Amino acid sequence: MKGAGGLPLAAWLATFRLLRRYHRYEVVNLEPLLRPGAKLIVGYHGRPLALDLCMLTVTLYEHLGYLPHGVAHGAFDRIPGMRAVADGLGFVTGDDPRLAEAVARGEHVLLQPGGTREGCRSFRHRYRVDWGERMGYLRLAVRYRLPIVPVGGSGMDDAYLGLNDGYALGRRVGMPARLPLWLGVGATGVWPASLPFPVKMTQWVGEPLTRHLEPGFDAGDRNAMLAVHHEVAGAVQALLDTARLGGPGPA
Repeated sequence: MKGAGGLPLAAWLATFRLLRRYHRYEVVNLEPLLRPGAKLIVGYHGRPLALDLCMLTVTLYEHLGYLPHGVAHGAFDRIPGMRAVADGLGFVTGDDPRLAEAVARGEHVLLQPGGTREGCRSFRHRYRVDWGERMGYLRLAVRYRLPIVPVGGSGMDDAYLGLNDGYALGRRVGMPARLPLWLGVGATGVWPASLPFPVKMTQWVGEPLTRHLEPGFDAGDRNAMLAVHHEVAGAVQALLDTARLGGPGPA
């Protein structure tokens, strides 16, 4: 896997640097992601495009010299031109063999298990982890021996006012590439032709979770996998709750 570069990277950095200023973005406890070694960053998917995590990738690029390798929506493989964008950003759309190359270089991987189901909900469902039993990220972490770093925060679900369950509506009407059909309102109109509301966003980074890397852990044991899955989801939810309450940083 080649590193990110070219026009996609330049556009990504410019866009999310501007949004960092717009949202007065800051990170609490970045240190776990600056330590040597590849890690799987597992985060909450805010409204509707996980802007906070996009801004986190830029902050990490400035510290580490590379863009973390995002595991993106499968639509990147199906919509003309999007594959080139994903390649230019160093993103993949699943357990791509190229991930092994990135991990061998000690580079982080970024994933949001909730995906568009979590990110494209209505205003009635905010700041609540909704992963169900999606454990693909955990199988990835076991396969590549990656510590899991949970990430949550505040502000991301206030950037747009969601009016419907976009994931469910997209499936109901048969949207291509399983894309959501989400209706949202921002500061200047209707999404996607609208700026987000200028809310402050604060990213909280937790300490690495390594229970799945302990000797004897069996990835084929569903109960063992579910126990770790619940631990990770609980850690992300705790960060979301603490960030919104303005409590002390991660222990």
